Amino acid sequence: MEFLQHVRQGRWTTATGYALFVALMVAGYYYNITFVQLGLIDLGTRLVGMSETAVSMWMAALALVTLAVAAVTGVTMDRRGWSTDLRTKLRLLFGVVCVQFVLTLVAPMIRTVPAFGAWIVLASVGLGVGFPVSFSLAIDLVPVPDRGYVAAAITAIAYFLANAIPLSWSVDVFSQLMVAAMAPGVLVLAVLSFVRVDRLDTILDALGAQYEMYGTGRFCHGSAVRTRSLAFVVPVVLMFGVFFIDSLGFLRIIDTPSLLLSSWQSPALSTRLLIAVAHVVGAVMAGVIYTNYSLSRVFLWTFALFALTHVVYTSDLRFAEVFPALAGDGTSVLNPALYAIAVSFYTTLNFALWPDLSTPETIGTHSAIGIGVAGWLATFSSTALALYFQAVDLTLLSHLNVVQALSLLLLFGLAVGLYVRRMVELARESGGASA
Repeated sequence: MEFLQHVRQGRWTTATGYALFVALMVAGYYYNITFVQLGLIDLGTRLVGMSETAVSMWMAALALVTLAVAAVTGVTMDRRGWSTDLRTKLRLLFGVVCVQFVLTLVAPMIRTVPAFGAWIVLASVGLGVGFPVSFSLAIDLVPVPDRGYVAAAITAIAYFLANAIPLSWSVDVFSQLMVAAMAPGVLVLAVLSFVRVDRLDTILDALGAQYEMYGTGRFCHGSAVRTRSLAFVVPVVLMFGVFFIDSLGFLRIIDTPSLLLSSWQSPALSTRLLIAVAHVVGAVMAGVIYTNYSLSRVFLWTFALFALTHVVYTSDLRFAEVFPALAGDGTSVLNPALYAIAVSFYTTLNFALWPDLSTPETIGTHSAIGIGVAGWLATFSSTALALYFQAVDLTLLSHLNVVQALSLLLLFGLAVGLYVRRMVELARESGGASA
């Protein structure tokens, strides 16, 4: 890895860029998978007293407003040249973190629906500005050959912390933790954004000029990937599918006490550590595969593992339905461990993909659309659908059957698409040879 070479050669400026990017992305992703995805459900249902259907509608609104704000932010960044201005991006992130800090602090105090709705709208604005800005930092701080490994590090650290640290999934607990973690982050971003010291200016100037070397993504060296081209649209659709299906299944699993207490909220530390380590293993595997193979193969392997995981994970449930006398409580710990590997696979892909489909002129727009659609819109739309399924009393197995069918359909569709593309390529080669 270039990172280790820079450290050995004393290039601490570049090593600092790696550390800064990983720290920012880990913090942001941990916040999203804990406080936003889990904490807001608890806030809406337990503290505000809304029905699950009402909360699902607000979660869908969160996704849509976040996507709209992100699209505007990303396009504005590219048109005004902010995508290549490191100091401007740091100042934008400072503003976002300040807003999220205040919102996180006051969230447990909310007790009315109008206040909850106002919180959702304000949070959507902060999130919509935040993620295209943070993802665009990759062109300043991370060399193209190392993006798979850096994405793996972000995924491994975030998921290890989320699973190894025992926390109650309540908005009060998440708020206290995130406020304590965000306070020093606010100070660091304030220093980076506004303090003018010669040594710091030298480092930021050096990092800010690196987009000229690192700005063109891995999949743009032949020709730039356009926003409306299939080379960009197809990955967006595929990533939307995998995030949507995974979230749709996961939210029902964690709402089932017998499954939750034998996995992510197990009283046994060994179980949670096994899942945390599985996340790390999956992230490392994904980073290596992403770096060394073509994008089509990475997608195929990711979705194959993803589909297999969903089929295997529910094997205990299906066995219990057929042989209830032989089935035990909960599920095998190997099932959530395999699930964790699959989740780390596509999460790593998601972190590395969008900068590698971009140039300095398109990183803001592509990050906004990619993460906005594949990450936020997919995750929170599926959250809304999962809550709706639960509200209409859809059984656990019926719910997961829908997830299994969708995951297998996604894998089959990808395989057919790759086969058709290959046949078209061979036909064109044959036609060219004949001519």
